Amino acid sequence: MKPIVFALPGNELLSRKIIEGTNAEQADFVLRSFPDGETYLRVLSNMEGKEVIIVCTLHEPDNKLLPLLFLCRLLREQKAGSICLVAPYLSYMRQDMKFKSGEAVTSDYFATLLSSLADRLITIDPHLHRRVSMKEIYTIPCDVLHAAELISGWIKKNIPDALIIGPDAESEQWVAQVAANANAPFIILEKTRSGDSNVKVTVPQVKNYRNHTPVLVDDIISTARTMIETIGHLQHAGMRAPVCIGVHAVFAKNAYKDLKNSGPARVITCNTISHETNAIDISEMLIRQLQKAMEK
Repeated sequence: MKPIVFALPGNELLSRKIIEGTNAEQADFVLRSFPDGETYLRVLSNMEGKEVIIVCTLHEPDNKLLPLLFLCRLLREQKAGSICLVAPYLSYMRQDMKFKSGEAVTSDYFATLLSSLADRLITIDPHLHRRVSMKEIYTIPCDVLHAAELISGWIKKNIPDALIIGPDAESEQWVAQVAANANAPFIILEKTRSGDSNVKVTVPQVKNYRNHTPVLVDDIISTARTMIETIGHLQHAGMRAPVCIGVHAVFAKNAYKDLKNSGPARVITCNTISHETNAIDISEMLIRQLQKAMEK
């Protein structure tokens, strides 16, 4: 029996590749909003016993969560065999502890909810931060994939004499892997954050690499303040125009516009979130993992 793929809004291009790569069936369903903003959902495909793949990247999650919840509940009612959630970008990973009295540890609550909806989760480079493993908060199998090799391949193909620049000490292991696979040197920024949008950075030893093209890499580009601040330092040091690479193109509010206006930087992202900067395709990686999951 072929698996069946549900493409939630905004995930149509990636879902089409997954359908082709896994020889899956495309689900026939209706998802729209009533005039008052409430969700209408109807599944027309026969779901009994089917292996379901839901493709729903979870940036701006508060708008996506109720349709996802309703869909999963309906699929259970219609006796679907299993539900695999493909969420290339996984939200609610940052608030992983109480920093102040009375705060909600939302990463725990979100993990509990998703674990109640799906049987398996596939995601790419989640922001674990203080977590060691997804098993700490998720109770369903979680396949965590990594884009480092794809990013390295893109750098090797497109940027000779690259200097990889990582955002902070926490990223050093990941950045070192990208640099090693790209056969490039790397340095790590020294960063002080005093708020969501207030970041001060210094770029150590950058003058030793004047003949290199700076490549700023990060897992998430959200406010882009770190990259914007770094671009200013690189310009002041007389470096070449940098390339900014992110796995997840979150780009909160005016972040993309601000980044583009900060200097002559090229911006490249993976297609975990649909955006005009997408140039690194993660679909084959997802397809391989889905094929493994379906063999089990």
